[in-house]
Amino acid sequence: MQVNISGHQLDVTDALRDYIEEKFSRLERHFDKITNVQVIMEVEKLKQKIEATLRIAGGEVVANAEHDDMYAAIDLLVDKLDRQLIKHKEKQLNRQQGAAAR
Repeated sequence: MQVNISGHQLDVTDALRDYIEEKFSRLERHFDKITNVQVIMEVEKLKQKIEATLRIAGGEVVANAEHDDMYAAIDLLVDKLDRQLIKHKEKQLNRQQGAAAR
């Protein structure tokens, strides 16, 4: 999985980069067909915003989160992506089982 991290009005430190890569590696336990991840972090007044686009087999998964703390925003984002990936995987399994039943 290739992870591209960029920051708008924000310097992406090594600590942030390591934290993001560690959290996103957790997503592969549910869905191992993630090919590319684009992460954009942004600071807007007092809000820390983060957005991620995952390119996976069968489409894309997009989520965003905001919080006062960037690390908390990353945690929120990964939780959202985790739920979306589980839902995507369940849909794929249901389609496969439906096709096999015909």
